This record gives sequence, structure tokens and C-alpha cells, in this order.
Amino acid sequence: MNPSRGRSRKRSHRPPTGRAPTFLAIYLNDHLTGANGGVELLRRAARAHRGAALGSSLESLAEQVAQDRASLRTVMADLDVPVMRTSAALGRFAERVGRLKPNGRILSRSPLSDVLELEALRMGVEGKAACWRSLRSLARTDPRIDTSLIEELIRRAEQQMRALEAMRSACASQLFAREARGRAVTPHSAEAVRLRALRGLPGPSPT
Repeated sequence: MNPSRGRSRKRSHRPPTGRAPTFLAIYLNDHLTGANGGVELLRRAARAHRGAALGSSLESLAEQVAQDRASLRTVMADLDVPVMRTSAALGRFAERVGRLKPNGRILSRSPLSDVLELEALRMGVEGKAACWRSLRSLARTDPRIDTSLIEELIRRAEQQMRALEAMRSACASQLFAREARGRAVTPHSAEAVRLRALRGLPGPSPT
């Protein structure tokens, strides 16, 4: 089930006039920024592997992360935390800047991009899980937080971390082993190894 479904009450995200953002507002907006970048990175990685099993699984994961982002917005609305539009836009900007990092190729996508992107995604989901756990702790004193929603989001994040780590590990070991043997590596050369990792990837939430 989509964790944010059924919780679509209209809320105002305009910051209160004359009030500085609280630490909680800054914290949650930072995670919203990360979610924006994560969704874009997942979708770009999925496009790079379109037609392959990895691409399909990454697209499914992108949909999950987009749903998690919507759930975060729901929690923020419940806590009367405004969305800082500038911070949200920074997530998309940072993801685009990240495309410029060295990856061993100039004009084409490098197989190393798979490893670097999966590592970044793995760390991003770990940070997301930490955010949900922080909110679970806050729920002990703040009844506005839906604890059942948070528990579901924690379980989803743990599934996502396991799947991404399996893919990252398989991709890295295959790439570097082939390089050490002096064999040419193509963007899809590790596909057979990755397929084993994809079995741990959770599917999209039913709507």
C-alpha cells in the first residue's frame, strides 16, 4: 500500500510570517532535498539500463522513493512544517551537478557510474531510514505523527537498503574483477551477476 494514500488533507506549506525555521523544519527539509535528488538519480540510472532487468527494478525503486517523498510531505504537513521551496530545488540541482563527477569516461557512460550511483543511493536510503527512526522517537511525545506510517516506512527503507547493497556489491566485484583480468567491460557486462541481487528488491506498492 502507498504509505501516503488516504492522507491527502489539504495543508498550507507557506512559512509563518516573521518566524525563523525550527531545527525540525530544517532537518525535514534537508531530507526532502535528498529525496528529490534520489528520485532523479534513480530515474536516470533506470533510463541508462532501459530494457534490462536492472532498469526495470531501478524504475520500481524510483516509484517507491517518490512515494516515500510524498509520505514525508504528509508528515511535514501534519507537523505544520513548511516546505522550503529553495531547499527542495537544491536536491534536483545537486543531482544534476553530480553527473559531472569523474567516472573514467568523457563522452559515454562508464560502467563505474553504476557503482558510484548505487553507492550514493545506498547511503541516501540509509539517511532516509535514520530520518524515519528520528520521527518514530519524536512520536512518543508528539501524537500528530502516525506511528503506523512511520513503521511501514522504516521497513520499506530496510528492504531498499538490502537490495541496493546487493546490487552495489555485485556490480563492483564484477567490474573490478573483469578489469583486473584485462577484459573489456561494457555497461551491461555485469547483468547476469546483478540479476541475483535484484531478487531482494521490493516491488512497487499497489495503488
